[in-house]
Amino acid sequence: MNLDERILRVARTCGHEPHLERAVAGFSRLGEHGALWLALGGASWLLDAPARPRWRRALAGVMATYALNTALKLIVRRRRPELEGLPPLTGTPTRLSFPSAHAATSFAAARLYARAGLPRAPLYGLAGALALSRLYLGVHYPSDVLAGALFGTALAEVAVWGQTEAAGGGAVRAEAGGGAVAAGRATVAAT
Repeated sequence: MNLDERILRVARTCGHEPHLERAVAGFSRLGEHGALWLALGGASWLLDAPARPRWRRALAGVMATYALNTALKLIVRRRRPELEGLPPLTGTPTRLSFPSAHAATSFAAARLYARAGLPRAPLYGLAGALALSRLYLGVHYPSDVLAGALFGTALAEVAVWGQTEAAGGGAVRAEAGGGAVAAGRATVAAT
């Protein structure tokens, strides 16, 4: 048994009571297809009118992360874990495991939504809990979850870098064409 399987077996056997398993399965379903994160981003977009462009970009980043993660799963084609005597505790949309879409969308959303203005600690706490729920339920190997978290974080960083570059470039072009007032407008418009 390799390290991935050993860690998964511990996650799948420690702290398992029927009521806890039902609660974790219900919680984990909130992360299917990034649904919780899309709802949170959509609500923020509706409620935070001045920052709608930022929320639109953050939502687009989460959606892109989910789509790219799905494409990567189709390329890698790693099967979900099968531990003898320990069946998974929830259903999954596919039989493909690597990388975890729950982890990818959660960590991308945590990074992007923190940048958009939500508090960082609760976002990362929620992201970590959703990612770890997949181990508890036995539907991902630890390496699937780690890879998903790193993939989502990397994609969010690329999105943040792109936004920063666009904002900086807009300010430079505005200054060259009309001074500090125009640069301020361009910077505000880019964020």
